Amino acid sequence: MVEPDLSRLARTIGDPTRMGMLALLMEGRALTAKELAYGCGVQPGTATEHLKRLQCDSLIESTTQGRHKYYRLASAEVAHAVEALMVVAKPMRVVPPCRRPAGALGAARFCYDHLAGELGTRLTAVLLEREYLVKNGEAMDVTERGKAWFADFGIDVATLRKRRRRFAYPCLDWSERRDHLGGALGAAMTERMLELGWIGRQKHSRVVSISELGHRALTSEFGFVIDASPTDQAVAISS
Repeated sequence: MVEPDLSRLARTIGDPTRMGMLALLMEGRALTAKELAYGCGVQPGTATEHLKRLQCDSLIESTTQGRHKYYRLASAEVAHAVEALMVVAKPMRVVPPCRRPAGALGAARFCYDHLAGELGTRLTAVLLEREYLVKNGEAMDVTERGKAWFADFGIDVATLRKRRRRFAYPCLDWSERRDHLGGALGAAMTERMLELGWIGRQKHSRVVSISELGHRALTSEFGFVIDASPTDQAVAISS
């Protein structure tokens, strides 16, 4: 019979720096080694060694995007375990490692042909929570329930699958440090919202304009509000 090595796990999370890193990652955002080092008050080299230990014990996972490597909690089970420990542990001080960009760019912007920023990540979170989408490793897929919803929304999932590009995948958002929806499905969602007049493009800018109609639709259809200045003057133009 093989039993969990609880003593090793206890030694791993018993280190104040490593526990501080887990606490910082509890927000759900992915962070770099440098950001975690700053948040825990240690040197980057020291942080790297701690991150190796956490990853070795399957408490965190990493994602490389561009020139940066981001870390996040490995699973919901890890988050639940850390949360339970935080309930009974004495308070410890950690420093928020980074700030989200303020204003329109942080609220909603284009990432190539799909939505990013708070708008993109919150839309994706709702689609996952409602089980219209599921994560499958480095890809996403549409559930049976999702097929019906996307069809009602005006998106033909079967046609998208035939395109010569990745169908759907989680794209780590640089400002929110959470995933937004990329691929053909993400582009189709964006195009459909442009057609409906919910959002619009601005010339020479990646900022997404959310119309009054769009704000109402986001509230009624998805149950959230984006704190960005609405405008009905936005005009959709092809990229």
